[in-house]
Amino acid sequence: MATPVWAESSLSSLCSLVKDTCNPSSCGVDAYIGLEHIESGRFNLKNYGSPHHVRSSKNKFKKNDVLYGKLRPYLDKAVVADREGICSTDILVFRPKGGTPPHFLAGVLHRDEFIQYANKTTHGLNHPRTSWASLREFSLRVPSVDEQKKIAAVLFKIQTAIELQERIIETTRELKKSTMQHVFTCGLRGEKTKETELGRIPESWDVVEISKCCNIRSATIAFEEFKKFYENEDGCECCAIKVSDMNLPGNEKWINEANINFKYPFERIAQKAIPANSIIFPKRGAAIATNKKRLTTKWTFLDPNLIALIPQKKISYEFLYYWFLTFDLTKIQDLGPTPQLNKKDISPLLIPCPREREQNEIVNVLQSVDKKIELQSAKKTELQDLFKAMLNKLMTGEIRVKDLDVDCGDVQFFGKEL
Repeated sequence: MATPVWAESSLSSLCSLVKDTCNPSSCGVDAYIGLEHIESGRFNLKNYGSPHHVRSSKNKFKKNDVLYGKLRPYLDKAVVADREGICSTDILVFRPKGGTPPHFLAGVLHRDEFIQYANKTTHGLNHPRTSWASLREFSLRVPSVDEQKKIAAVLFKIQTAIELQERIIETTRELKKSTMQHVFTCGLRGEKTKETELGRIPESWDVVEISKCCNIRSATIAFEEFKKFYENEDGCECCAIKVSDMNLPGNEKWINEANINFKYPFERIAQKAIPANSIIFPKRGAAIATNKKRLTTKWTFLDPNLIALIPQKKISYEFLYYWFLTFDLTKIQDLGPTPQLNKKDISPLLIPCPREREQNEIVNVLQSVDKKIELQSAKKTELQDLFKAMLNKLMTGEIRVKDLDVDCGDVQFFGKEL
């Protein structure tokens, strides 16, 4: 039997634009969706706002409508609504028609080709927006409704697996938090505890000022000066980092990546840079409240908005790092027009200090939890890569599902079986 040819079509054949506006105070719904509630590349919503917190006129949507973010379409925001509600006017409400499954329609909107098309149709320099008038003309080949259902089911199941993996990761992170709370209060050996300035800790532990076991260092060179060392073939391999470098992929614990890498003369490196295994965190502005802490992997120059702790022999750098994860930096910041953390704020900070062997035992326990999180995160990345590959191959017909035994009946599309 010949393989059915996919029909040439357009987005407007799969859905229509819904223009149903209402006042949030009188719309009679419980859910508000803004662009901030839609995660890039996802099919389903995880978070919602309240209509009571918004005032101006909003778009109304129904369950199984597809909500598409028209502002900055490169952000790839398109989700299937699992309930009735209202949404920002920067969100277009698409209602599937002709039997098109909502998750198939969402898949179309997540395709690379569609995102590229939408980006080319935007207007506005600072706030580029696309429009239904442009998007409705997007051309594509469309399979039969039965094949659309199978494609939607495959994509839905992969997305569900990703969401399950995210829940596992979140549960493990909560386990890590509770484990840190326990070990820094009770230790690992079941010994009696004592009351201290830090609260209760094991009797054999000491309480020490951080200045007694760490050197506290901040920037010692203007950030602009790094450029002169870029082409220096001699010297020590270094990096220079800003607060933004802490957010680079792969830098969740260790600074493995930096936007600025160069060589610096050996004879001056120790006076100017921070050594490996130092703990760095923001020291100025709103970034302090993010409570991000990282470990250096090599000689590192700091932006003036960062500060570092260099642990000495008495304290394990990883023990201190894990303890610091439990500490809220805003408790010691110097308040003012611009919050700051300086050496005088950090030096008197008290920390628990067990014997070296127990420090290492605690580190091993927490490292094992971190390893689980890393493995779970790697599995999530694999699923995301699988989803992206399957999305483009299924939506272009490179992989056909028409003859495959894909179970659509067990996939509930928000109360409606495929």
